[in-house]
Amino acid sequence: MKTTKLIALLIALLMVFSIAAACQPANEGGNNNTPAPAAPATTDGGATAPVETDPRPEWASYDSLITEIKTTTDFANRVELMHQAEDKLMDTGAVMPIYYYNDSYMMKSDMTGFYSNLFGTKFFAGVTVGGNTTLKLQIASEPDRLDPALNSSVDGACLAANSFGGLYTYGPDGLPAPNFATGYEMSADGLTYVFTLRDGLMWSDGSPLTAKDFEYSWKRAANPQTGADYSYMFAGIAGYGDADPNALQVTADGNKLTVVLSAPCAYMLDLMAFPTFFAVKQDQVEAAPGYLNADGTIADAGAWALEAGFVSSGPFVLESWTHNESMVYVKNPNYWDAANVKCERLEFMLSADDVAIYAAYRAGDLSFIDTVPNDEIQTLLQTNDPEFYVVPQLGTYYVEFNVKSPLFTGKTPEEASAMRRAFSLLIDREYICEVVGQTGQIPATSFIPSGMLNGNGGVFKDASGWNYPNGEDGYVGTTPEVEQAIALLESAGYTFENGKLSASTPINFEYLINESTGHVAIAECIQQDLAAVGINMTIRTLDWDTLLAERKAGNYDISRAGWIADFNDPINMLEMWITESGNNDCQFGR
Repeated sequence: MKTTKLIALLIALLMVFSIAAACQPANEGGNNNTPAPAAPATTDGGATAPVETDPRPEWASYDSLITEIKTTTDFANRVELMHQAEDKLMDTGAVMPIYYYNDSYMMKSDMTGFYSNLFGTKFFAGVTVGGNTTLKLQIASEPDRLDPALNSSVDGACLAANSFGGLYTYGPDGLPAPNFATGYEMSADGLTYVFTLRDGLMWSDGSPLTAKDFEYSWKRAANPQTGADYSYMFAGIAGYGDADPNALQVTADGNKLTVVLSAPCAYMLDLMAFPTFFAVKQDQVEAAPGYLNADGTIADAGAWALEAGFVSSGPFVLESWTHNESMVYVKNPNYWDAANVKCERLEFMLSADDVAIYAAYRAGDLSFIDTVPNDEIQTLLQTNDPEFYVVPQLGTYYVEFNVKSPLFTGKTPEEASAMRRAFSLLIDREYICEVVGQTGQIPATSFIPSGMLNGNGGVFKDASGWNYPNGEDGYVGTTPEVEQAIALLESAGYTFENGKLSASTPINFEYLINESTGHVAIAECIQQDLAAVGINMTIRTLDWDTLLAERKAGNYDISRAGWIADFNDPINMLEMWITESGNNDCQFGR
């Protein structure tokens, strides 16, 4: 769907320049994780010394709440429980929503056969460009992981969807459609699924692909030793969490795959189309150099897919990979639906430099790009450029806080939460959407995105269905609420003089972003908003892979983040924060 929203260019430029003039330069820096508090120390006289305050929020109750949500069969109560979970998450202040996503890209007018879905996955198998079967494109910079079980990024999911396959996929209508399976049967209680695989399925090397491959792949992805960020997605299958990974109730018998659930799952077919549930070839995985340590434990579960030439199963196979520069995928003749794959070759430009990417597109060197420089958006909108697309997407752009950051040292959980919630109240979300986003983004007042379904026949963020702290809008407003922010900071022990933090109680921290003119502009807006009360935020830019690694390790204070839903149900955006989740970058419970 195209958008034709226009914003006065002159006003936007003046406002952006005013931000730039007020912003401070970014500094380099870093921090390590704060260790858990030690046991109470004693003085020489035997008296107990003061115990260091632990600023981390209590999180076992959240973990229990998510377990209850995933196992209940009362779907009306499930909706209420999910609201309770979001309340608890937002009360920590560690997730600061900025806006709800939409997706923009540029595509040549003679390019046909392309489609994407609400979750940001892009499908290129049916593409031709003016009758040419080679597509030159850009969707991201160097990918973090190509093993579908180890991927946790949207660009990685796009690569996985075009080179591997699941029992189901997404069709042009955005709905799950049979892929390696022809269909399924479900028991009356909704707990047992039996999927029937197609006859004659093959890996890209021509060897048979069977239901046994799916059994192996799921048990591998659910095994903690594999290190899959999304392993928690298997928690709905009976046997998950058992010390023996083979206890997972997934069984192959001929061309049948039987799956036994611990509770009915309304989004089961969406899971079947998700990369973590894709099949990988066992001998490829386990024979790779670097897979095992000397003691037989797993060293790197994804070692087999670090270079081109590995066996896959989808429409395309990776032929060459020049790291940080380019990737070339070619048509897989052994894909079950190869007859309908029109594109013969995908040539990816790997870059995060949106100015260079846009220049390459305008020069005709690329036919599809997934990013546009911020200062080009207004021209594209005002000229109604037919090659510029803005389409719906289900997700939230947000800021995340490391709850173990030294920034919160000496604070109680309540005081640390007050600090973070104060920061959120200072943000002018409407300004960010209008001046930086520019393509009709909606200011985010909660983490669960607007329009997400509730799993019980309705929309989750329905003003009539829940008493949000900020009324109908959610948890925060769309424009700054400075007095409330100052009051929260004062409750956390900070003092103010004439509306500014006093020199006796300063706040200084580093904000991490990855390279993009949009991320930089949003960071500068946040920097300016916080500076209004004397908070000093410096901005540090990292490459995408490094940013992911730093967030995962907890080596940061505050970072930009975004979450595109994996399926249309709030649990997807709530279960990612459980203690054991590989996507729990806020370090809750750790």
